[in-house]
Amino acid sequence: MNEWKEEPLEKLTLFIKDGTHGTHRDYENGIPLLSAKDIVDGKVLIPEDCRRISKNDYDKIHSNYEIQENDLVLTIVGTIGRAAIIKNKQRKFTFQRSVGIFRVDPLEINPDYCYHYFTSNQFQQSLERSKNASAQGGVYLGELAKIKISYPKKLLNQRHISNILNIADGVIEKTQVAIAKYKAIKQGMLHDLFTRGIEITTGKLRPKYEDAPELYKDSKLGMVPMDWGTITIEEFAMDTKNAIVDGPFGSNLKTIHYRKSGIPIIQSGFVTSNTFLAENYLYVDNDTFQSEIRSKVTPGDIIMAKIGAHCGTCAILPDNHPVAILAGNCLKITVSKINSNKFLETYLHFLYETKAINNIISTTAQPAVSMSSLKVMRIKYPKPEEQFEIVNRINIMNEVIQTEQICLHKLQQSKAGLMGDLLSGRKSVTTKEEKMV
Repeated sequence: MNEWKEEPLEKLTLFIKDGTHGTHRDYENGIPLLSAKDIVDGKVLIPEDCRRISKNDYDKIHSNYEIQENDLVLTIVGTIGRAAIIKNKQRKFTFQRSVGIFRVDPLEINPDYCYHYFTSNQFQQSLERSKNASAQGGVYLGELAKIKISYPKKLLNQRHISNILNIADGVIEKTQVAIAKYKAIKQGMLHDLFTRGIEITTGKLRPKYEDAPELYKDSKLGMVPMDWGTITIEEFAMDTKNAIVDGPFGSNLKTIHYRKSGIPIIQSGFVTSNTFLAENYLYVDNDTFQSEIRSKVTPGDIIMAKIGAHCGTCAILPDNHPVAILAGNCLKITVSKINSNKFLETYLHFLYETKAINNIISTTAQPAVSMSSLKVMRIKYPKPEEQFEIVNRINIMNEVIQTEQICLHKLQQSKAGLMGDLLSGRKSVTTKEEKMV
């Protein structure tokens, strides 16, 4: 580590500033005024619907400096720690006070190296320790200036480390782009499959209504294929007692009932991405479970997030999952027909993706699915063999997306390990120029 230095940010930067604290009038077609939410995955995003201010206000904010290439930005209020480096700047923009702006001394530290260090566990932990106790939670500029950065003394080695991590970021970004592409394809498939369906004899999508109106009929849900019907969700789950049930009322399942083992509790957060991903289970004992037996969940049940930002998302409880109990923020739908649960889960996912599920979500204190409205909500109803084909095609795309997501997770883990080694000096780097000496 004698080839390394450790200095506070204030000694490595030409300035440390935060965004404007002023109150500004919105100005149509003005200069973008961005906030912490616009810093995503190492980039500064400029949404079409972002706030905009006048050039006069902008000039006042930037009377002493202008944001330029290789400046660093960091979210410092609310969700702190998201970083980006300004690249390919082609237009003016500025930030609200939730964003810190840094210009490093390029003769001492490489801007790309500093960006990667901002995203490291070492720096993020220092940020967390520096966070103030205000209502929003944030980091004061004076505290930021004191945070120390470890870096190789030679700029050449800093650039070499940056290049390695930039390559890793490039591979990760390509995988993220692929996932986004497949998700877009899936959305298109959902729309086609639940408006046109599949002709079983040919295995192809039916022609659009505009091209073959004779293949369609009018229904309570608009035009549907001639041999489709419509049905309520409660009717779809027919022959099952308590087919649609929510978790226990809050006072019936409280913290005092939680145990370290026993019957697992299913939480709404387990299904936020329409995939069942459970971790950090809480448990109840058998007596509590028996007292709330109506909220029992068994493999094959559809679990839906009932309350919160992701309400309306759902997933099927896997076949290998033990019997469980719902938390108060979930509900379950039990479908008696074999494999019909997969069709209903796919259809509910379609409703969520198209925001049609919002028709049964109340927006009082916090978003919540209305149980009574869910039960009478109508869905399209193809014949069983067509249901199977629809589910099969969506499952194939789900598998493609899941494969890419697993790959992304591995890449992110690999990069995290690489960062830990390279940004701490545990793993030394040697440049070509050094080898020639």
